[in-house]
Amino acid sequence: MTAPSPRTSRSQSQSQSGAQSGSRSRPAAPPRGRVLRGLRAVAYAVLPAEVVLAACLIGGVRIPGAVLLGVELLMLMLLGAEVFVWLRLRRRGLSRRETLAELVPEPVLRVVGHELRLMTSLARWVARRPHGINGADAVFPHARDQAAQMYGFAFVCVVETVGMSFLLANRPVLHAVVLVLDVYTVLFVLGLHAASATRPHVLADGVLRVRQAAHIDVRVPLDRIVSVRRETLFTHQKADGELNLDVGSQTSVTLELAEPVDAPRLFGAPRPVRLIRLHADDPKALHDAVTRSRTAPSPVPAPPASA
Repeated sequence: MTAPSPRTSRSQSQSQSGAQSGSRSRPAAPPRGRVLRGLRAVAYAVLPAEVVLAACLIGGVRIPGAVLLGVELLMLMLLGAEVFVWLRLRRRGLSRRETLAELVPEPVLRVVGHELRLMTSLARWVARRPHGINGADAVFPHARDQAAQMYGFAFVCVVETVGMSFLLANRPVLHAVVLVLDVYTVLFVLGLHAASATRPHVLADGVLRVRQAAHIDVRVPLDRIVSVRRETLFTHQKADGELNLDVGSQTSVTLELAEPVDAPRLFGAPRPVRLIRLHADDPKALHDAVTRSRTAPSPVPAPPASA
């Protein structure tokens, strides 16, 4: 083996040092997480300021023109930055849902999704199109016993809307804002009932899907159910590992699980549960259907051997 010449070793060392210096001279691209965190920090500062500013304007507070202009410019810059980051993430191959999850915090997405499901449930309720029942082996409605209570809440909200309209008749701007909020409150209450009416419990493909309004949707595999029993309860104390899906303050069926299932909270926090209490308009039908589905069919006896 021949030793490398001094010229060759010098050229290799120069090329290596050049590559290292070139790598040092090129600035590293800022991480995507840092940019997104910066955008969220700006949004957390600007959006509340915009809300406070709107409240002051509605209340008749005089705001200097420079402050108004500054806040609006910040809003435009924030929107422009969001659009720019959206386009960059889309070019990298992320889907629309993934891009939205990168830009918007998960709690905000969950709250907005919950509100959209409520409004969609109103349309389904009117059209009589339940959600998630295609291919179901059995469907168990559970909204009947809360109907009177929810209609009562909605009636009280309507009365409040009419009363506030009379009280604020001489303040048209404030009257318009309060009217929008009151009407949305009525729709929210009706949407809660509509979500319960259009999202029944469903048994399909070896899974019991238990739901409550538009914020709880848990899939329970039948092979994890240790016992199912009918018991009517009107008081429910919060405890770790338990999920109470009461309707009209009552539950009528209790499921005990061998392994926990995840029932995420409204803002996405995990919640493993091993005991689920729920209600159905016909608890006996739910109990019997789950019991039959859990029970393995007995084997067919073989024909007797011929002598």
